[in-house]
Amino acid sequence: MAYNATVDTITLEEIMPDVVDTVLRTNLLTTRVLAKTKVFDAATINFPIKYRTGTPIQNFQGFDVLPFSYTDIRVSLKYNPKFSTANVALAVTDIAANNTAGKVIDLVKVESLSRAQDLADGIGTQFYADATGFGGNAFNGLGNLVSDTGTVGGLSRSTYPTLASTVTNSSGTLSLFKMRTLWNSIADADVMPTETLTDYGTWALYETLLQPTEIINKRQVDYAPNFKGWTGFDALMFAGLPVFADRKCPSGYMYMLNTDYLNFYGLPVFSGSMSDGQMDGKPIKVGGKLIKGNQYGDNQNLGFFWTGFIKATNMMAYNSFVVLGGNLITDNPRRQGLLYGITGV
Repeated sequence: MAYNATVDTITLEEIMPDVVDTVLRTNLLTTRVLAKTKVFDAATINFPIKYRTGTPIQNFQGFDVLPFSYTDIRVSLKYNPKFSTANVALAVTDIAANNTAGKVIDLVKVESLSRAQDLADGIGTQFYADATGFGGNAFNGLGNLVSDTGTVGGLSRSTYPTLASTVTNSSGTLSLFKMRTLWNSIADADVMPTETLTDYGTWALYETLLQPTEIINKRQVDYAPNFKGWTGFDALMFAGLPVFADRKCPSGYMYMLNTDYLNFYGLPVFSGSMSDGQMDGKPIKVGGKLIKGNQYGDNQNLGFFWTGFIKATNMMAYNSFVVLGGNLITDNPRRQGLLYGITGV
């Protein structure tokens, strides 16, 4: 917006040294699981599971015949890596025009950072979906990992019923009893849910169920080692575990997760040549001071790598890619739960 010709013709405009993001919203599950990524060290990763008891026990006395048969009790969950990317395309003319004495923000740096955040945001959507997107190339999401139907890790839940998560239709209303019932169904002794994720509307509904003395809106700063990556997020509490709100969570859904059995396994980043069978590139941080106004303010590395620029053959332009390889994996779906269909209290 112009001030007036008298001033504008003799006065420079000021550009602030950072970009304010007015698009991206909370992406809490993604930053949580990617902040504690484990290594995907093969084309297929197997998790041996016990899905039934062995040969029945038998009490005996004297010369009773003892059991001598064998029952196979194990099978393997199998997972493969998936890949997602956001490209960074820039014209040489734009880079040249930016790289002058009047430069306030570096075009290459801010565009690379912005596209890395776009990739994180898109992955966050996949992490709540059912892995059917992009022609089956999408990452696993809570839609297929926390379910009581279909397959998980290549195994049918109808054949192996212990792989079913507890999924409950809340039939409109949320109550502390329904939450406790879900908690009870997926907990045993000290194996219990570690956190609850829900949408903002359901989070507000849960708050109305609490007595004034019970509303502990706690900011998670070094709350516990298990909450690395939660810093800066508010949480209510239920049964000793935090209840977080995430914009990516579908409306009316409340997930109770045990993240001891829910992790992202990422392919390690290699630096080398494609001829070595390795991937060119270097790690790229998703947070930085160049962009503010979203949750990526910290200098986080979520396992993304940047390929470096590739020069176009028929134009004065460069293209490059921010890439993440791996998959979201549960090795114990039984320890995950979901309440859905919540519209009120």
